[in-house]
Amino acid sequence: MQGKSQRFAELDFFRGLVLLVIVVDHIGGSMLSRFTLHAFALNDAAEVFVFLGGFATATAYVALAERRSESAARARFVRRSFEIYRAFLVTATLMLLASFVLRPFYGSAPNLATTDLDSLISAPVASISDILLFRRQPYLASVLPMYAFFALAVPLVLPVARSKPWLLLGGSVALWALAPQIGELLPSVDDNLWDFNPAAWQLMFVLGVLARCQPVYQRVAAHRFGWIVSVAALAIVAGMAYYKLLVLPAVIDSDFKRNLAGARIVNFLALAWIAANFVRYGTVAKLAARLPWVGAVGRDGMVCFVAGAVISLVVDSVLFTLTDGLINVPLGLAADAVAISLLLAVPQLRRPLMHAITPKPTLDDAVKAGSRARSVR
Repeated sequence: MQGKSQRFAELDFFRGLVLLVIVVDHIGGSMLSRFTLHAFALNDAAEVFVFLGGFATATAYVALAERRSESAARARFVRRSFEIYRAFLVTATLMLLASFVLRPFYGSAPNLATTDLDSLISAPVASISDILLFRRQPYLASVLPMYAFFALAVPLVLPVARSKPWLLLGGSVALWALAPQIGELLPSVDDNLWDFNPAAWQLMFVLGVLARCQPVYQRVAAHRFGWIVSVAALAIVAGMAYYKLLVLPAVIDSDFKRNLAGARIVNFLALAWIAANFVRYGTVAKLAARLPWVGAVGRDGMVCFVAGAVISLVVDSVLFTLTDGLINVPLGLAADAVAISLLLAVPQLRRPLMHAITPKPTLDDAVKAGSRARSVR
């Protein structure tokens, strides 16, 4: 990705697109989800989301370190970890609140956090403590705990990614290999395993960091035999699609995703290489320019993720009840349209809302700011 403005436009577009896909993927009766990534690949939008998180994190860290200092960048991502923790608590609260409100009307919907809600009602102190300590992770909030750990590790990861990338990659692969054993040690209620094992998924985050810090794609793609890698990527994508559609059973063991199976990584890397080719030839930049609403969702990624969790839970519950859990094409398409429209509206509504609730600077504030500026000079 060459050029600052182009890089951010394309990154925001991919992040926004992934958030839109995640919303429809969590609606059981969605029609669009029949054609999203998970329908023909062994991986899904989760890999893209985490990889882009690593890429965006490295971009922000490098920019802040160059503009200010390494210590400022380290401090920023320590604070970022606590911001993600706060987002987890907000998402968990909203999942429980939405489940409480929807339960009397749509109680048969499968994704309502009824178990967590019952625990909260029967033992509120213990349940709140479990949520605060990540022992309990209500539906759709489970991706955020590992992100909090990733942000906390950024000050250690980024310098190594820039100076000793092979050491970082080797250590990340070793940790991924031990992930199933580590996952069993993570705190949880009733011995329930985390939906996303951070020891496994850190590899996808690290790959995103390395893609930003090391010009591997640029060097390989520019080589005269670089086209061979593109052909191989296409072959892998086609082979994985055949395997997913015609060989694998409809339901796959949850460990396949929880511990980030190697086949998911290979499938993602092949898709990422093809996507990078589209970036290289300017296709993604043109799409980003024509679909600015998608990029707006990507720029407000954290807010849109939390809002998307609520949107998908509500829409899924209503749709499941209206259709008795059966596939209904018109209602499924209507649900997709509602969910996507609501998520696209979030960044458009957030800015005027924040502007309205932000206190306006007074004359005294302006005088104090001027005094501070003069004292600095």
